[in-house]
Amino acid sequence: MKVTFPHMGNLYICVKGMLEFLDIEVILPPASSKRTLTLGAKYSPEFACMPLKLNLGNLIEASELGADTIMMAGGCGPCRFGYYAQIEHSILQDLGYKYNLVVLEPPEKHITELTSRVRQITGKKSWWKVIQAIKYGYLKSRAVDEVELMSFKIRPRELVTGETDRALAEALKEIDRAGNMQELKLAEVRGKEIMNDVAVDSRRPVIKVALTGEIFTLLEPFANLNIERHLGRLAVEVDRSIYLSEWINDHLFMGLLKGIRSTKEYCRSAAPYLNHFVGGHGLETVGSIPVYARQGYAGVIQVFPFTCMPEIVAESILPKVSAANDIPVMTLIMDEHTGEAGMVTRLEAFVDLLERRQNRGYTMKNAK
Repeated sequence: MKVTFPHMGNLYICVKGMLEFLDIEVILPPASSKRTLTLGAKYSPEFACMPLKLNLGNLIEASELGADTIMMAGGCGPCRFGYYAQIEHSILQDLGYKYNLVVLEPPEKHITELTSRVRQITGKKSWWKVIQAIKYGYLKSRAVDEVELMSFKIRPRELVTGETDRALAEALKEIDRAGNMQELKLAEVRGKEIMNDVAVDSRRPVIKVALTGEIFTLLEPFANLNIERHLGRLAVEVDRSIYLSEWINDHLFMGLLKGIRSTKEYCRSAAPYLNHFVGGHGLETVGSIPVYARQGYAGVIQVFPFTCMPEIVAESILPKVSAANDIPVMTLIMDEHTGEAGMVTRLEAFVDLLERRQNRGYTMKNAK
């Protein structure tokens, strides 16, 4: 059995780590690229969202490398993601690709629901080994999130353009190479040291902007046209409303791990504007705006793929949320036709707006 799965940012590091911990052969598709999207768009329904098209392209490219089993997450509710695995598998079958499919649905009542689905891939491995593998994969996701968070603070302050990107890539390789718990601890320490070695100007003024929206488009750099990198080079310190390890704890571990940021705060903050589940991360998108406003962020950018219904619902409410919390919100909708140059122009204009607001507020305070 040669297992593959679609890319979603640095998800591959923790999933590959979990599977290799169980001595399962992993076939990684190449990093998402124009070819990936072209392949996926060619064979997907026209109005399918970009994540489905990229997923399909990933799986076609992985099959070319010898993969024979797909491991995919599932879902429920209004978001179409819950159907992705079956739709993609059906398209692949029609195209002549011979794949076995294992869908890992979020547990409804207990974490053992998740472990039992994982065992469709792990076979006769002991429960203890499977649970240890899940723990190991999760710890890798935490390590990845830690160095990514560091990059968001360092990039807008770096003295040499591109050094943060180089350091982040090196730190992620350290975490990816770790083969056991002990090596992972050392890799996380080494990764943080690599990030801290980037020369910065700690006095450089920066603007804090939050990214919110649909999880795939937020986490996958190819899907969001490297928005975090572009914002960093505009002297913007970024935060995301979703990090992989937080999503795993909320949706797969059912909040079992305490002391970790949870989307529950977003859901509570959304109540005055939207008080019911609309699928995907629509509710959290609405609720994240007041939270970031309270934390002093200058602005928020909503990012989601074209035709994403939960985020379209959220988008229709955001003008009211923005006005009520006095924080500018911009929406970026991504598909295979979105141009990077056009997006950068919009980011530059938005950041200029935020700088003007911030300077005007500073002047008004001094005038008093």
